[in-house]
Amino acid sequence: MSESKLYHDGSRRLQDRFDTRRLADRMEEVIAHDVFTDADREFIESRTMFFLATADAEGRPDCSYKGGRPGFVRVVGPGTLAFPSYDGNGMFKSLGNILVNPHVGLLFVDFENPRRLRVNGRASVHEDDPLLAELVGAQLIVRVQVQAAFPNCPRYIHRMQVVEESSYAPCEGHTPPIPEWKTRPMFREVLPPTDPAHGSAR
Repeated sequence: MSESKLYHDGSRRLQDRFDTRRLADRMEEVIAHDVFTDADREFIESRTMFFLATADAEGRPDCSYKGGRPGFVRVVGPGTLAFPSYDGNGMFKSLGNILVNPHVGLLFVDFENPRRLRVNGRASVHEDDPLLAELVGAQLIVRVQVQAAFPNCPRYIHRMQVVEESSYAPCEGHTPPIPEWKTRPMFREVLPPTDPAHGSAR
């Protein structure tokens, strides 16, 4: 392959060290794609969580867990997905990174029926996205233009079950409870006035 969307010199050095360059090239040829399949869409939109990897302008990494109700991540175009940014701790580590470095990696995992899908692409943050009106509780919308989506072998995924969905995940007709940590004086006194926990009892 003359050019790779997945591999760089570091990958190539280790592939050559372990004689897996041919295998790696075949993997990219067979499984990597930049347009979501129907199966990709079904899998992504059925997930209640994913892991989001970002990096700042200097390349320092950060990894975050993102959770919601099924359908909170949507495939909105042949090569585009979108997800909401819900109320958090105000640090904006992931989205702040995206503003200065759009390269992201998303990992979707099914722990009950082991399966995983990786999505690498370029992300953008939107304050006036039309999806804001559709996704309850969304403060911002993140759109990711896929550069490479590909499944991984699930053999090392530990089989686990979902016991209960988080009551904090927004959805139609449900008001999430105020998280306990926001009621602590050290945090309550610095909450923005628009926060539902602002002025809450100790």
